[in-house]
Amino acid sequence: MRCQICDKLLSDFESTRKDAKTDQYLDMCFTCARLTNQFCTVDNYDLMDSEDEANLDIVDDDYWYIDNDDY
Repeated sequence: MRCQICDKLLSDFESTRKDAKTDQYLDMCFTCARLTNQFCTVDNYDLMDSEDEANLDIVDDDYWYIDNDDY
């Protein structure tokens, strides 16, 4: 699966991220999702790899992400 905005190949973690309000898949890479910054997400951290973790660490807003266990 590819990012709807920049066409980058998505990781398994990125491709399973959902908008917390609509429950729709985002289909966006971290960079594009961060630039839009218009939604909270529901994430499946079991699919996260080290590259995903590094990308997630650069986001300053902790409220932006919701763990599946918390939602």
